[in-house]
Amino acid sequence: MRNFKTAFVALLVLVCFTANAQEDYKDLHAKYEYTIENTHEVLTINYDDIRFKKRPKNIILFIGDGMGVSQVFGGITANNGLNMELMPYVGFSKTQSADNYVTDSAAGGTALSTGTRTYNGAIGVDVNGENLTTILEYSERNGKATGLVSTSAITHATPASFIAHQPKRSMYEEIAADFLNTDIDVFIGGGADFFTKRTDGRNLVLELNQKGYRVGYNVEEVDEFTSGKLAVLTAVGHNAGYRDRGEMLTKSTAKAIEVLDNADGKGFFLMVEGSQIDWGGHQNDASYVTGEVLDMDKALAEALKFAMEDRRTLVIVTADHETGGMSVLNGDPKKGHVKTAFTTGDHSPVMVPVFAFGAGAEQFSGVYNNTEIFEKMYKLFKFKEADKD
Repeated sequence: MRNFKTAFVALLVLVCFTANAQEDYKDLHAKYEYTIENTHEVLTINYDDIRFKKRPKNIILFIGDGMGVSQVFGGITANNGLNMELMPYVGFSKTQSADNYVTDSAAGGTALSTGTRTYNGAIGVDVNGENLTTILEYSERNGKATGLVSTSAITHATPASFIAHQPKRSMYEEIAADFLNTDIDVFIGGGADFFTKRTDGRNLVLELNQKGYRVGYNVEEVDEFTSGKLAVLTAVGHNAGYRDRGEMLTKSTAKAIEVLDNADGKGFFLMVEGSQIDWGGHQNDASYVTGEVLDMDKALAEALKFAMEDRRTLVIVTADHETGGMSVLNGDPKKGHVKTAFTTGDHSPVMVPVFAFGAGAEQFSGVYNNTEIFEKMYKLFKFKEADKD
């Protein structure tokens, strides 16, 4: 009898606590209504006219940082359609890290780039701090050209996890120095100060020049550049948000594809990050989130057009995690009006979508761990298992 009373009291306390938490929760996370203007036109694709190769020569991986299903559907509603919808193979990625049910961008990016789950904050290293080889580095080893594009600093967690090896994501100067340890062909993003205004006195821009890189500070400045090594540092820190940075991501994606395609003919790997979808989620700012989704989707059109012409290119769109616990409550696609709500100001543990288009795209259907995205890319590139570290 005593155990029953104890259990009953505990249940009553839990119910009361939950009810109070829900009331607090409603106060903390109000509904958010907005209308997006200046939307972009979605491509038209006739799939009957397209025959892709079975395996890709090139892979273009888009990562919408913090982009879950609701972020995508907010974009679909605001723009009355997205280019992502044209990608016929869809799956879901489970995003947990090695030490946490809720991943951060460093561990999430490392899982995508290396096929290994690690601790939150880790950049290209495993749970023991040992270096992991990334898909970008395997591509270099196998004679492919490589590139990174980001709307954040290029040293930020997601792009860093494809090229750097550091125990903490906050080690931006060390991450910048890691770029000099590779033969990456193209990188475009912010973070110039981590290359030039450094505590160790090194000027990495001069070192990049010595390695044969053309270094620019905005995409328009390198418009005539079509082949060779290219580094464009588009901001001293992070780039501005979508409202203020113009066509930076679309132009950067197009330029990276052009330069990489003009390399030695063995194909290429390119990662493009829509970084600030995540930042809008952290701020519970749905218009910021959706504007960033639309910005990445517009850049995606450049990759899809290239893949349709090339027939040997695989385009993947996914996320490292979801941010904000965003829900779409109502909307009007004809007016670009969306009504949303958020459940957190941080990341959530839910699955994120994976869209695929082009050569080998059928491999990305289903539900799987985020590490499988690396494995699928590695196998499609036909890299040898014996080459794995």
